[in-house]
Order: sequence, then C-alpha cells, then structure tokens
Amino acid sequence: MQSSTAPNRLALAFVTLASPALAITSAHAEQAATGEALMAPVSDNALVIHETMVTAEQEARQALGSSIITAEDIKRHPPANDLSDIIRREPGVNLSGNSASGARGNNRQIDLRGMGPENTLILIDGKPSSARNAVRYGWSGDRDSRGETNWVPAEAVERIEILRGPAAARYGSGAMGGVVNIITKRPTQELKGNLSLFTVMPEDKAEGGSKRANFNLSGGLTDDLAVRLYGGLAKTDADDFDINSGHASSTLAAGREGVRNKDINGLLSWKLNDEHRLELNSGYSRQGNIYAGDTMNSNGGGKIPYISSLYGEETNVMQRSTYDLTHLGDFIWGTSKSSLTYEYVRNWRLNEGLAGGPEGAINDTGSAVSRLRNTRLASEVNLPFSAGSSEHVLTLGGEYLYEALNDQGSFLPQSYDPKGGAGNAIGGFSRGSSKMSAKSFALFSEDNISIGDTIFTPGLRLDHHEEFGANLSPSLNVSHKLTDALTVKGGIARAYKTPNLYQVNPNYLLYSRGAGCSTQQTNRDGCYLVGNADLDPEISINKEVGLLYDRGTWRTSATYFRNDYKNKIIGGTDVIGTLSSGRRITQWENAGKALVEGLEGNFFVELTPSLDWNTNLTLMFNNDNLETGDPLSVIPKYTVNSSLDWRATEQLSFQVAGTYFGKQKAPSYNYRTQQNFADSVQKDVEAYGLVDVSTGYKINKHYDVRLGVNNVFDKQILRGGNASSAGANTYNQPGRALFAALNVSF
Repeated sequence: MQSSTAPNRLALAFVTLASPALAITSAHAEQAATGEALMAPVSDNALVIHETMVTAEQEARQALGSSIITAEDIKRHPPANDLSDIIRREPGVNLSGNSASGARGNNRQIDLRGMGPENTLILIDGKPSSARNAVRYGWSGDRDSRGETNWVPAEAVERIEILRGPAAARYGSGAMGGVVNIITKRPTQELKGNLSLFTVMPEDKAEGGSKRANFNLSGGLTDDLAVRLYGGLAKTDADDFDINSGHASSTLAAGREGVRNKDINGLLSWKLNDEHRLELNSGYSRQGNIYAGDTMNSNGGGKIPYISSLYGEETNVMQRSTYDLTHLGDFIWGTSKSSLTYEYVRNWRLNEGLAGGPEGAINDTGSAVSRLRNTRLASEVNLPFSAGSSEHVLTLGGEYLYEALNDQGSFLPQSYDPKGGAGNAIGGFSRGSSKMSAKSFALFSEDNISIGDTIFTPGLRLDHHEEFGANLSPSLNVSHKLTDALTVKGGIARAYKTPNLYQVNPNYLLYSRGAGCSTQQTNRDGCYLVGNADLDPEISINKEVGLLYDRGTWRTSATYFRNDYKNKIIGGTDVIGTLSSGRRITQWENAGKALVEGLEGNFFVELTPSLDWNTNLTLMFNNDNLETGDPLSVIPKYTVNSSLDWRATEQLSFQVAGTYFGKQKAPSYNYRTQQNFADSVQKDVEAYGLVDVSTGYKINKHYDVRLGVNNVFDKQILRGGNASSAGANTYNQPGRALFAALNVSF
C-alpha cells in the first residue's frame, strides 16, 4: 500500500539521500537503495559530497504526489500476474482504458490522476518502456494492449516509484499524468539466489487462474565484476468464453483474456576504477495472449463463428528485446550517468478489420507483424555547489530519440473495401508505405536549492521534435518546513505529449459505414478517419499544493491537484473532403479543453511496535471534457485503500487490506457520432469494496511461504459491453480466489 507513509520507509527515503528517484543517477544511488557496496568513494572529500548531495530528482521522491512500493510490499500482497494489481493501490492511481468508450474493456492499464494510460510514462530501471506504441490506435483512442507493467516478474522488483504531479514534467512527452519507475534488483558481490513459485486459484471456475515460477541469481565474478540474472515463466488462463452470458449485450463482450509470459534478463556491472563503472544489460520478454473472444466494438461483422473458434488460442504475441550500455561516473565534483538504449518490439497478430462493423474484429485474412524500434541516447550530470547561504545540486542533461515503426497490418490498404471502383480513392494520400519514423531531442536542467527550511526546485526542459517543433516545459516545486512536524509543499509545471505515429500518418486509414460517423451530417456510404501531420502536442498545466504533518509514530498528508488539459487529440468530425461516392473524410484533430481535479490523502499510524495501519484516499472532483461534460476516462469518484500489517513474531505476519471504489459514472455523450447515448444504456457501476487477507511464515532463512484470500466477500462484476450498450459496466472484476506463494533462497 502507500509504503512511503510508514516511518521506517520514510527514514529510509531521507537517510539514503543518494538513492535514485525515477532514473538512477549514480552508482552511490544504487548502493543507498540496495545496501550493497557497489562503488567506493573516490576520496574522503567525495564521500562527504555524496552524503549531503540531494538532487532535484531525489527531492521529488519526497513530494506529496510520490509513492514507493518496496519488494516487501509486493511479497505481502503479490499481484496475480501484472504489477498493475499492486500499483493501483496507491493514491491517485486507477486502472482504466484510454477513453470512455469501454472498447477492450478488460485491457485496463495504470492511469495516474485521471489523465489516461497514454499520459502515464512507464520506466524500467529509469528507461522508458514503449511496447504499446506498436499496437494500432483505435478511433476512440483504444489499443488492444496490456500496457507496460507486465514486462518484469514481480519477484525481480526491488521497488516501484510513482511520481504524480508537476515533478513528472521533467520526463518529457507522455508524463502529463505522472511516471511509474519499476526498479529491478541490483547485482550483489555475494552469491545469492532465489526461486519463487506462485499461484492464484479462483473459486469461480469460469475465471482464469494464474501461476508463475521465477528465479533470481546474483554474485561477483571478480572483485570488480558482478552479474545479475533473472527470468521466469507465467501463465494466466482466459475467462470462459461465456462468463458474461446473460449479462452482456453481446456474445463478444468477452471476459479477461489470458496471457503467457516468458522473461529473461541479464545485467553485467564492471567497476573500472573508483570513478567509473560500466553496465551492460540485455533482456527478452514474450507475452502471448490466450484469446477470450473480445473485439473492438463487441461486433464480429459476420465473423462470430470464426472468432468463437479462436477461443483459447494465441491471436497476438508481443516480444520485447532491450539492450543498453550505461556509464556511471562518481567524481569529486559530482556524478554522471550516460546510456545508450535500444528497444525492439515485435507485435504479431491475426489481422483485424479496420472498417465498419468488423473494426477491431479478427478476420480470416492471415496475420501481420508490427515492428517498433526505439534508439535512445541519454546523459546527465549532477553538480553540487554552494552559493552564499544556499546549497545547490544542479542537474544538466540531454536525450536523443529515434523511433521507427513498420506496421504491415495497419499502414497498408485496409482489409475491408466498402464499394470498390471509381470514386473510392482518397486523393493526396499515399498508401504505399508501411513505415514511419520520428526523431526528437531534449535538453533539461534542474536545480535543487536549499535555503534554511525551504527547498526550491526550478526546472526547464526543451524538447524538439522534427515534426512538431520545440516545446518548453518549465516547472517549479517548493517545500517549506513550517514547524518540525508540519511541511507545506507545492508545485506547478507545463507538461505535454506529442501525437503518436498512428495519429499523424496519412497511410493509416479507418473507415465506418455510417454507424460510427457523425449523425449531424448526411450519411452517404460512411466516413474515413485519416492521419493528420499538422496536429499540435497535447498540453497540460499541472498544479498541486498540500500539507504533511509527521509526528514519527503517525503522519498524515493532503494534496490538492489540478490539471488544465488542452489540445487532446481525438478522432475528428469536421469534414475535410468528400469523395465522389459521397463518403466523407475526417482526420485526427485537437479538441477543446478538459479539467482534471482532485484530492489525495494519506494517514499512517503505528498502533503498536508490531502493528501498522495505513490508509490513502483519492477523491476526484473533475475528470471532464469541458465541451461535452463527459469523463476523459471512466474512473471511480473516489477510492480508499487501507491495510493493517501485523508482525506477530519474527517468523509470522498477517495483513488485512481493503479497497473501496466509489461510483463510476457512465458517459452520456458519444463525441464520435455527436449524439447522446440512450438513457437505457447509461449504466453506472455502483460503489463496491474488496477485502484481501494473507499470512506469511518464514520457516527458516532459506524458506518462506505466504497464503491468502483475495476478495474475501466475493464481490464479482460481470461486463455488460461497451459504453454504447453498457455505460460504465465495461470490465470484469474477478471474485474470491485463494493464492499461495513459496520462496526459496540461498
């Protein structure tokens, strides 16, 4: 749960001043975070500098909008398969789709502060994970993607750092909602290893169970060379094809699909001398789905028997390979980090229709592969110095990114030809290439300025994209101690997101025969949606202010946040041309303004030396398109997470954890068709709660076990369909399930 609120973890966060925030900035940072001796100081002077050096990034970890999930938290409450299961329990975090359409309703991803999954930047060891960008982008902003939080086995995670609000603007495009950094376990000089086995067994046999086996091995090959290797196999079964039967509006309003995971990752860390360290990391992950029958619009377009026959098969496979070389410098004058990273994603899937009724429905025309290649060069230095009565740590850095996407299934002529013959070609648009690329670079600076009881963190990031030009992202975060126990903190920043490679590519066409077109216009043979190279980046002005009161054995905080969001990119309705057949041409366009506003709160109390009570609250005031009044994404009005952790003995522990979700309001307006949804389909999801219990026992130093029950009171939700037929009832909430975990270490 909200582990950063516990006194022992708070102490760790302040004591380990050189530990990394959302990107690892020095080898000393890793030493502080893991307790392992990774790099000796250059000299006594250097040691003094690093003991007092707090970078702007590390200061951000103390922001009210930050959370830390430790390996121990994950062990006490292990996720069934995806790390999103535990990340969602932090304040300001929801699981949602990227729109209010409800399409692909069970593919819910991490959504920070209601800004949508595509505005949440996921990092793995400080490096962006972008696999979902290889999945085609639907008319309403939907992707058939599980997101980026399932590439690392739960047992390989050292901690997860979550940063919401203005401090996240430092990370550039895609961080308007915030940043999640999944940090893996570091290599150790001492030979260590562990094997973890885990299973989830649902009470309802129609729900898919999970099982996984992971290993982690670490040790020193020489005094200066250490290696870490982790890997694993995992499988989550698909829900039964008819799990929603009798409740859903369509046979193809499917339950949760399954997934098969294979992961292997190796890290080699070489200490060249006291100032320099080189690290080579390589990883491979494979996620193959187990098809449950879902389609984009819960409509098979006459292909329902074929789609049904695919149940239980792999209909798409995502493979992600990464290679990176990192240099870590630790000098008397400061620290440095430079890395060259290559991410290669292969997205194989059976072909889906891009037109009309079968849009997003698998057809029988074969398969295609989408390939995404990201090459990133990044470097930064941290420079501590004094100026009068103030202490500074100045961070200067830069990044270069080259993105290349080759989607042979979506950037070529679509599989559904509405009429054929004359009058059906769109003039001025080339349909001959399946490739697209983009180059961008960024320069950024931040200064962590300490003056007495006040810390100022001004920052400025300049991004330049070859298609969209320059973007400035200024930020300012302030922290001031009013008393020894009371601190006020606040910040403001401009954040942004560039259009994705589907939205800007004229080779990417979607077609509707009429049902998905504007009803305010005369329909003749439907409408097209095409890419638009003249889009503007999405922009958000993020603000927050809050108070933290800390009395040691108990603490509480409250944070008000407001994001003024404009230029959100949507499938447009303005007609830019008409074919001789009467078909209209529309394009992706920048919409009006939106407002995201809410309150986050925390309360922690040490009831006894062995019993902790930890609670957090998220209350959403607004999450609305100001033009239509409809939600940007369907999320609860409020969420309360609470847990009791009891360390009964050194060997025995217990946890009771609960989450209560407020009402999830159905959207009332369909922007794509420019008409209201029928009153009969505007179904809210009423408030509901989940309670989990577990107990762990450490048999000896080599063996420990944990048993638990998820959703003790068996609150189950069955999916009704998409927003057009079921309002907010667009996902499955699994019922009661037993889990068991065994960890063997040496």
